[in-house]
Amino acid sequence: MGFVDALQAIWDTGDAVAPLDPRLPPAARQALLAALRPTRVVGSDGELRTVPDGWPVQEGDALVMTTSGSAGEPKGVILTHEALAASARATSAALEVDPRRHAWLACLPLAHIGGFSVVARAILTGTPLTVLPAFDAEVVEHIGRSGGASHVSLVATALGRLDPAAFTRILLGGARPPGSLPANVVVTYGLTETGSGVVYDGVPLDGVEMAISTDPAGEILLRAPMLLRAYRDGTTGRRRGPDGTDSWFATGDAGQIDPDGRLSVSGRMAEVITTGAEKVWPDAVERVLITHPAVNEVAVWKRPDPEWGERVVAWVVPATGPPPALDDLRDLVASTLAPWAAPKELELVDALPRTPSGKVRRQDLA
Repeated sequence: MGFVDALQAIWDTGDAVAPLDPRLPPAARQALLAALRPTRVVGSDGELRTVPDGWPVQEGDALVMTTSGSAGEPKGVILTHEALAASARATSAALEVDPRRHAWLACLPLAHIGGFSVVARAILTGTPLTVLPAFDAEVVEHIGRSGGASHVSLVATALGRLDPAAFTRILLGGARPPGSLPANVVVTYGLTETGSGVVYDGVPLDGVEMAISTDPAGEILLRAPMLLRAYRDGTTGRRRGPDGTDSWFATGDAGQIDPDGRLSVSGRMAEVITTGAEKVWPDAVERVLITHPAVNEVAVWKRPDPEWGERVVAWVVPATGPPPALDDLRDLVASTLAPWAAPKELELVDALPRTPSGKVRRQDLA
């Protein structure tokens, strides 16, 4: 619990905290420090070092968390104490968390919002908390089964390595969820800028408003008390929404809201594949391909095409047995989505490149 004690001590001084992933190589760590511009750094040895030309935070700021953004460059996201408290209250209410009966387990990287938010909501609601240094399926499942924790946040890869029945509730974020999920798993949608998930199974948490932009892109817009105050460079990510005010956060994701008010996410706008005159969302193609019995994991991305501009490519980790054939995968996608969404190439791989939060690094697919 050293991280929790250090976090509380920093907050008690009125300062904000910016967790850094200890697994990062020196060059990546320096890039994050350059984006965060802290005034002080606490080393692994516990020594406090002052950083020249650091940018102080404002009163009320609690967290500066890095996010890669759509361009891949690290950005510092500033969340206030009020935003973190709003997130903790809304999450706990949606999950009916009772500090007298429930307990959280934090097993995701604490330098990412999915891991940090578990710690923050436990502190702010007085809910018991266990923090693990890393995800270990056997340890995590044992803690759940033994009653040490009732609630946990996981990514899809981690969920597939344990029995979900060990926990009362599992929040699932990060990568695209599998096709079928047990009843105690809640699929979340959110960003670092929203302080963790703000939409559960397509339904917004209390206090969260959703809208879709009227431009052809159909961007998801959010307004909520748990939104970031600003980025470290002073920009806010806000834009004009359907009510004519500039109070909406532009997520960079495309999606739709159905007549019942439930959100479905198409994917990152920056990741859409334009083949000919048609747009293909990688997430939609992946949801179809993962249903093929010979596909264990899949990522869809693009390559340049001299005729169509871009072509759809599928990277597949095969299941046990004969690998899938390209023609079979093409037929599956064409019959489910559209002919132009069918992959034109198939790459069989042993593993997919992923971030610590479980998201596929499409830019690393070659």
